Amino acid sequence: MIHKKKFVQVGAGNIGRSFLGQLFSRAGFEVVFIDVDDVLVEELNKRRAYTIEIRDDPPDTIHIQNVRAVHGRDVEACARELADCRLAGTAVGAKAIPHVLPTIARGLQLRWAAGNGPLDIIIAENIHNGATVFSEGLKALLPPGFPLDEAVGLVETSIGKMVPIMPEEVRRRDPLLVYAEAFNTLICDARGFRNPIPDVPGLEPKANMRAYVDRKLFVHNLGHACCAYYAFLEIPGAVYVWEAVGNPLVREAVRRAMWESGRALIGAYPEEFNEANIEEHIEDLLRRFANRALGDTIYRVGRDLPRKLSRDDRLVGALLFDLEHGVSEPIFTAHGIAAGFLFRATDDTGRLFAPDEIFAREDFPRGIDHLLSEVCGLTLSTPEEQRARRLITIAWQHILAAKHTGRSFLSHLLDQP
Repeated sequence: MIHKKKFVQVGAGNIGRSFLGQLFSRAGFEVVFIDVDDVLVEELNKRRAYTIEIRDDPPDTIHIQNVRAVHGRDVEACARELADCRLAGTAVGAKAIPHVLPTIARGLQLRWAAGNGPLDIIIAENIHNGATVFSEGLKALLPPGFPLDEAVGLVETSIGKMVPIMPEEVRRRDPLLVYAEAFNTLICDARGFRNPIPDVPGLEPKANMRAYVDRKLFVHNLGHACCAYYAFLEIPGAVYVWEAVGNPLVREAVRRAMWESGRALIGAYPEEFNEANIEEHIEDLLRRFANRALGDTIYRVGRDLPRKLSRDDRLVGALLFDLEHGVSEPIFTAHGIAAGFLFRATDDTGRLFAPDEIFAREDFPRGIDHLLSEVCGLTLSTPEEQRARRLITIAWQHILAAKHTGRSFLSHLLDQP
């Protein structure tokens, strides 16, 4: 029997609690979290509630109730929750997806055997082709002949909510407290649902999901990364994203980088995007990036260089997308990539993010050709890749020359016609 007002959230981290958990709780659902963090599970079951501080103007506090948790290592208990819920969501991060798929597969088997119909899963992961990733992973775990396409709806999303790293002293004081911005719209794939789409305020189904996934990655994520990488070179000592956007040179360069992708999106998806709604989106993002109360750091939005500089991610992916859709000179995006090569922001203990430490020690010393080929994944096999390599190389030389003379590379870049 289906519990029509039960939502199972796999992953009780910041996005799981501040976004999906609160959307469904406030819509009247019981929210059952699945997580492997002993403290989170214990506290959720003890309190059956948690708090979200909205770091915005004006600030707000949201008290989320009617929640509980199941430990992720109890696969059978988790599977039983998935077998009879109305729908589920995941927010575990790309690297953890393989670890939760066995539990989901077991839940689907129990659910199908009980005759409870298909399970819709909202995939709140910042990955491309999330439905394919889940489908292929689940197929490998389910018995031959299991009717996966009938048993599950895989709903891709575009996660635009910004959630900063929680300070360690705050986490120790209240491990359930989470900070977030006021933005509360969850764009999701209308075609992914197998059941009727639930009436949940903030849930915004779209028929052309790929367009909005591309917009999130190539405008929002690109702009965030460019904020961090430009600011690290332009404003030594800056810590927060609001400091980056508060600098006129950084702000204007980020705007132009986002517009490079914006023009490409208009060309690729003219039925979805136009000059007016792209401008509205970019200006809203710049306003949100400038939110001082959120306390988001340059370190958080720029860290993980091997991922963020990879071929299909926010920077190189955007550069190739621009070139493929008629933007012939995406120089601000190219400079974002080149600036990223030099990004060395540290956390509040003075440490580099572990993958960035490896990047700085092993990849960066091998030079620009190695970075373009092995980190950015750019070959010489297509005209777009050749052009991308040239643009990044020119940007790299420009930044090094500016550093050598002590000039602002952004000032010179923005002065170009």
